[in-house]
Amino acid sequence: MIALFFRYILKEIEHCPHLAGIVPAVYLIYTILTHEVTVMNRTTAATIPAAPETKKPKKTKPSFLSRWNAPLAGYLFISPWLIGFLTLTAYPLFLSLYYSFTDYTLMKPMEWIGTRNYERIFTSDPKFVDSVKVTFTYVLASVPLKLIAALLVAMVLNKAIKGIGVYRTAIYFPSLIGGSIGVSLLWRNIFGVDGIFNKIIGVFGFEGKGWITSPDTALGTLILLTVWQFGSTMVIFLAGLKQIPNDLYEASAVDGANKVTQFFKITMPMLSPILYFNLIMGVIGAFQMFTSAFVITNGGPMNATYVYALYLYERAFSRYELGYASALAWIMLVMIVLATILIFYTSKYWVFYETETGKGKRK
Repeated sequence: MIALFFRYILKEIEHCPHLAGIVPAVYLIYTILTHEVTVMNRTTAATIPAAPETKKPKKTKPSFLSRWNAPLAGYLFISPWLIGFLTLTAYPLFLSLYYSFTDYTLMKPMEWIGTRNYERIFTSDPKFVDSVKVTFTYVLASVPLKLIAALLVAMVLNKAIKGIGVYRTAIYFPSLIGGSIGVSLLWRNIFGVDGIFNKIIGVFGFEGKGWITSPDTALGTLILLTVWQFGSTMVIFLAGLKQIPNDLYEASAVDGANKVTQFFKITMPMLSPILYFNLIMGVIGAFQMFTSAFVITNGGPMNATYVYALYLYERAFSRYELGYASALAWIMLVMIVLATILIFYTSKYWVFYETETGKGKRK
């Protein structure tokens, strides 16, 4: 600041020749002032003690319980969900596990019998084997067909045409009502002996029959009902299709790829994570199918639609063998978990992500 001030004074003196005689005096004052400021700064720096060195705090590994040291307000906000989960999910889950090791019916006191329920199921229960066969047949047929139908419709609806929103809503509408009792009753009337399906094929000269009352076609009608309700799966596929860059199709078309090649080389690899998700959710839902079999066929004819969930329901609420039914429920859980694990471990061969470096390899 001192230097700038004196430079300003010297410039003003240059514009006033009659003040040229005081220039030496100005330089003398500038030299004295700058010398005193320099000495003052050195003295001050010498008298101020250096700041003590502070040791960096040692990093301590957080304990397992430290994650629970959160404000109470956080727990208050999640308390409705937490209370509902503990009372309506966790408690019944572990209670049913306990019941599975007991002889528990509504007609007599509970008695601990160990693994006897599981032994009966696997050694002397033919209905268990039949229900497992029907369930696996239903899962292996309905899940792939539903995925194929949903993907094909999603590709058709992935077009920029006028009124496409109306078509999407109309196709998605059956999934809004889901597998309800009303839909099941409607399906039973459609495929009955006097149903509309027989009337339609009768126009073309085909002879109708009782599709639901025939052991050969009863399960097929339930599979067809499941495939018809592909709306939710279709919406997820449609969202995935919209994320695929159009540049990939344009570049492949320049290289001479046709629509089939584009589908298997671009669409399916890019859509494989979506397919992976829909496959897992479809398998989980198919194993638990109950309403359609209960309302439409009630397990018949000749146990052709006697799915596992229907057998579990019969044991629990018709025979009141709650301990035996709990064991059946845990076996179903194990089957679903094993199927999910199988899909998970095989996904590395057919599911591709952006971070992937090669077939079956990920970064």
